Amino acid sequence: MSCVEEALASAARSLEPEIQGRLQGFLGSIVRAYLPQTWSFRTSDGSASLTIDAEGHATVAPGVVASPDVTVELPHDLVKKLLTSRGRDRVPPGAVHVTPHTARGRAAFDYLRGRLGL
Repeated sequence: MSCVEEALASAARSLEPEIQGRLQGFLGSIVRAYLPQTWSFRTSDGSASLTIDAEGHATVAPGVVASPDVTVELPHDLVKKLLTSRGRDRVPPGAVHVTPHTARGRAAFDYLRGRLGL
């Protein structure tokens, strides 16, 4: 498992219960409208993709999937630091390039970016 996959898997374990909790009740139908979501993370040393399904389950796969909702490109040395500490203050300006490919992806990224340290 690559460093990118390991960092994403760690982030997925903490995001999954939060997302599943938000799928409950009336507001859950609003959150559910943004799922499933797939984000691909690319570094100079590897890539992995994070998918959240309609039930809020998070899975990580090696490589970049076809048609992600969001692509995040960042330096390899920041991956673990950002995804495990989730500290936005640790992100140098311009170090992370985010490309939303769908409107759902843009909305989800704007909501979740802080939880991933981006």
